[in-house]
Amino acid sequence: MTAHPSPTTTPKGGPSGLGNSRIGVVTFPGSLDDRDALRAVKLAGAEPVSLWHRDKDLQQVDAVVLPGGFSYGDYLRCGAIARFSPIMEMIIEGAKQGLPVLGICNGFQILCESHLLPGALTRNDHLHFICRDQKLRIENASTAWTADYEQGQEITVPLKNGEGGYVADERTLDMLEAEGRVVARYLDLNPNGSRRDIAGITNEAGNVVGLMPHPEHAVEPLTGPTTEGLGFFTSILKQLVNT
Repeated sequence: MTAHPSPTTTPKGGPSGLGNSRIGVVTFPGSLDDRDALRAVKLAGAEPVSLWHRDKDLQQVDAVVLPGGFSYGDYLRCGAIARFSPIMEMIIEGAKQGLPVLGICNGFQILCESHLLPGALTRNDHLHFICRDQKLRIENASTAWTADYEQGQEITVPLKNGEGGYVADERTLDMLEAEGRVVARYLDLNPNGSRRDIAGITNEAGNVVGLMPHPEHAVEPLTGPTTEGLGFFTSILKQLVNT
């Protein structure tokens, strides 16, 4: 078995200097990947904090992850009901004031429904659920969640969605391109018909990121196709330590 080096750790178990950062992961009815996201946060070196959708207190977390799954059974539209969960009031207000927020898959859908990110996620163009290891290119390495990557870096992480096609009007797409707000783009294969091969985007400030693929499933050699998703979680830790 190949040995994988571990970072220097503190008594709390996280990488040296990062152990005091608290990152919350919200659980909605129907969330599937909240535990995976909590584990990714812990592996990156932060303190994972479980948040419940009915909470009205963010428990003084430094950043928030909205995980994948099927919040509220995807009734109406994916993320449409979760957007009105009590905790989202706190997250929306916090995001506008600079709170880092990462929405993964269903979390990306919730961010769009909350108007923290433009556009929408619609049914895959082939009308089938897809689950595969997906190659991505990091287009923006300056957001709170991607600073540990190099611009243009190619990574492979799992993808699993039925409503993963990113759509927006041409003016919005042109704006995202011109302002460098496309965070990641699909390579080799567009798995869901997303416009301009967009896999993830950011808000203007760079603290809110939505990503359709699942970096939290690519953080350990034993279970992931790679460990290349961990950079999303180490990126935010380094930003929190340096601010």
